[in-house]
Amino acid sequence: MATVLRLEFLASRLAQQNFAAAVLGVPASKLQASYECPECGAGPDIAHGRPGYLLDGGPAPLALSASRSSGWVLFAAVVHPEPGLRVGVDLENAAGTEFAGFDDVALTSPERRHLNALEPRRRAQERARLWARKEAWLKMTGEGLRAAPDSLEVLDRPGLWDLELPASADGRDLPAGLAAALAVTSR
Repeated sequence: MATVLRLEFLASRLAQQNFAAAVLGVPASKLQASYECPECGAGPDIAHGRPGYLLDGGPAPLALSASRSSGWVLFAAVVHPEPGLRVGVDLENAAGTEFAGFDDVALTSPERRHLNALEPRRRAQERARLWARKEAWLKMTGEGLRAAPDSLEVLDRPGLWDLELPASADGRDLPAGLAAALAVTSR
């Protein structure tokens, strides 16, 4: 299992570099990974945090976010972003949010009330939708899970959208229960 996870991670990083190259209109070989972490800094020696690339020795003109779930990867990017523009995207599988105590640590009181007002059969997908919105927002702000998710209200937050996923991609059906969200803002 660990080998599969490593291979999926590597494949997602290669796909991310190819995606970034395609939206920038440059060969992937011209991009050098340069991640940004609020605690560790930024640069080619950082392999975690907000994804980014160097192009010809300087920052590539790209705001980028990525998420992996259930063997799939989702990217969002803005080319030549305005100063301060940030983007966050998240892809979640409902199965990953179905465990005892999740709601108490991940959802605000209004979100828990909203979830409990739904028919039980709809709760798992809605829980995944709320979690995807939180993750997208926290990626966009750069806080990540250093912020308490149960303190972030995402039911009606401006700058945050649910994404419609296609029924299939490249001729393959997407797994049931996936939810995706996008957050975009400028400072």
